Amino acid sequence: MLFIDWTIVIEKFVLIAIVVFGSLGIAMYSTWAERKVAAIMQDRRGPNRAGPFGLFQPLADGLKLFMKEEIIPTYSAGFLFILGPCLAMITAIMTSAVIPWGETVHLFGRDISLQIADINIGILYVFGVVSLGVYGIMIGGWASNNKYSLMGALRAASQIISYELSMGIALIALLMLTGTLSLKTMVSQQMDHVWNIVKQPLGFLIFLVCAFAECNRTPFDLAEAENELVAGYHTEYSSMKLGFYLFSEYINMFISSAVMVSLFFGGYDIPFINDAHLLQHVGMNWMAVIHIVCLLGKIVCFLFFFMWVRWTIPRFRYDQLMNLGWKILIPLSLANMTITGALILWHQSH
Repeated sequence: MLFIDWTIVIEKFVLIAIVVFGSLGIAMYSTWAERKVAAIMQDRRGPNRAGPFGLFQPLADGLKLFMKEEIIPTYSAGFLFILGPCLAMITAIMTSAVIPWGETVHLFGRDISLQIADINIGILYVFGVVSLGVYGIMIGGWASNNKYSLMGALRAASQIISYELSMGIALIALLMLTGTLSLKTMVSQQMDHVWNIVKQPLGFLIFLVCAFAECNRTPFDLAEAENELVAGYHTEYSSMKLGFYLFSEYINMFISSAVMVSLFFGGYDIPFINDAHLLQHVGMNWMAVIHIVCLLGKIVCFLFFFMWVRWTIPRFRYDQLMNLGWKILIPLSLANMTITGALILWHQSH
């Protein structure tokens, strides 16, 4: 007879709700932060009308998108036209399931893990879900029955597929060093030794560049370059369907930052502090809070870097983007993988 432990089910549902709505909240205020960073770069004020320091601006933007007219073009594929932005949003949120946000917290007489699913192929799950995200873009561009939208979708798909290759090969070198696909295990290894950025600086650099391309961020925003494609793959979208596409970009930025922090910067590890020694003084629950704050602090640094680059570097031409992906990043990632394998074999033989 199948027995279901409902306490575990409820625990996981609560954790899913916290992670999902937390990700949405952070993504929402990333739009506010983007405008503030842009304002600082361009010597202007940025949002300052809606609430103190313009903090209610994301709420005003969301309300505006909800209140706009829903337009579905007459000759579009109706079901697919709606499915596209939904798929982009769902795949962006699903990636957060394997991110370790901390160790454990003791509540209601139970030790609750601060990770929705600690699966032993966590990083493969991330790649699998990210690969599905391109379908949201392709379906939206094709279903619009608009040549500009289709061109933007083709650009986005070719860009994402191209840079996923370099990202995957760069990650193989890291997996050879760690010997695991579990993000939780990778973080634990870095807490006991040095962060992986020390072991794989070139792998991290390749992964970072590919993350910019995967998120369609400048200088890799050719899929929605306004001066070339009107608005890219979401030209025909309005109201919250457009909002889903725009919002998924910021969620992808947040999750990409969390993945890079977990892979290369120790995840929730507190730098220069012995976690076991600190745990004896503050207790399990406060330690979990400190871990979450530390992880979010590292993620915020990456989010700022994403925004800083956007307002500093101009976008590539499309041929330059493809040359960088195929002629530079793939050979570099292959060389990094080969050198890493050779060093591992040399170390084992000595």
